[in-house]
Amino acid sequence: MIRHIVMWTLKEEAEGATARENAIKLKKMLEALNGRIEGLRSLSVSYDILAADPECHLVLCSDHDDIDTLDLYQGHPEHQQCVAFVKKVAAGRKVLDCVFEG
Repeated sequence: MIRHIVMWTLKEEAEGATARENAIKLKKMLEALNGRIEGLRSLSVSYDILAADPECHLVLCSDHDDIDTLDLYQGHPEHQQCVAFVKKVAAGRKVLDCVFEG
């Protein structure tokens, strides 16, 4: 299994909304991908960050069958719609992909 973790910092204002409003919108957009992309086992997003170093506004955690299904997820048209929105509202991004056995 591949776990894909992304942490974003958001622009204070973008697309006519605050960082918090964009975080809420992005959470809904991303979590709507559950069950829609082959090999995506689960996907959850949180904007209720208790502590982070470096600071972030939004965290995504998704699990994929393998590296091929992670690639399928990343290139999927519905995911790419989310990516287009992220590019408008994000100020920074950190990513971690790791393999878990079992």
